[in-house]
Amino acid sequence: MHVGYARVSTLEQDLSAQREALERLGVENKNVYFDHGLTGTTRARPGLREALAATRDGDTLVVTKLDRLARSLPDARDIADELTIKGVALSLGGSGYVNLIWPRDDGQIGDHPDAGATS
Repeated sequence: MHVGYARVSTLEQDLSAQREALERLGVENKNVYFDHGLTGTTRARPGLREALAATRDGDTLVVTKLDRLARSLPDARDIADELTIKGVALSLGGSGYVNLIWPRDDGQIGDHPDAGATS
């Protein structure tokens, strides 16, 4: 299943363009969660929490752009960790990222240790 997430930072902004893009990317309207008037700098985003809670192993979380999902690298990593552990793929504007990779203790790049893959 495709689960969509959209966010605008101010109450004056409109979610229509993101909602239409998510629909074009295969997300049914009933599976779109959103935050309106919340900046990406706060992790207290109820729509994001709902979207993440709705995902299951084998699903794909779809966002139109990375800046709609996270505003900082630590925040993006936390979200990616949660998705990887759950077995959920991430699609940014239609580009799918199934296997997320991370630095290993030995300094090399490998699969996330909780993803069940061996490096």
